Amino acid sequence: NPIVHWLQLETAKALFEIKQDKLAIGMEMFESDNQLLINEYFLGLISEKNFEKDCRLWPNYRTDYKPLLDLAKEKGLKFVATNVPRRYASLVSQQGLAALDGLPEASLAFLPPLPITVDLNQQGYREMLEMGNGNELFPQAQALKDAAMAYFILQNREPGECFLHLNGAFHSDRREGIAWYLRQADPNLKIAVVTTAQQADIEKFDPEYRDRADFVVCVPESMTRTH
Repeated sequence: NPIVHWLQLETAKALFEIKQDKLAIGMEMFESDNQLLINEYFLGLISEKNFEKDCRLWPNYRTDYKPLLDLAKEKGLKFVATNVPRRYASLVSQQGLAALDGLPEASLAFLPPLPITVDLNQQGYREMLEMGNGNELFPQAQALKDAAMAYFILQNREPGECFLHLNGAFHSDRREGIAWYLRQADPNLKIAVVTTAQQADIEKFDPEYRDRADFVVCVPESMTRTH
């Protein structure tokens, strides 16, 4: 949603004014094996053209995510690729989490530590189970992504640092997914979840969204989409 992507950028700018170099930014939209490319690009070692060509960018990168990456580059902020490479999520969706045990040791650098615990009591995972008629492979692949993003957030966050993370709502709604894995690793973390509610009438808040997050941004259903 363009409104929300703009708010993400404005939030990052405002946080930078408060935190300065104690702010880090991470995104689901970049995969962990993109980190070297990000580092090289920020250091000026590779061109923007080569960076964008090699990074497997999302279709709406230029309008929705590039401004945040540019902000991090301009201000010298840490920018973290948190998502698991899609080839591993695809492997799990076909063969399950146990298939990760067969990967070469060099591949493990792009993954959270194994084995990965999956709590199927989380509502999001239960819904995926229902959609898949009880097939656990789909929620396992989702859990791999959530565990990876939480792991790379923690691996790259310094004590006292504010870490702004961008991800699709399913990865953190109801404080599940990424937030669940963060809490397992460090119950003392202060986590604020922001999500979006699309409503026909934004003058009256739909109570269905009340427990989705700490902050809910209501936008009109008629708002154009960029993805």
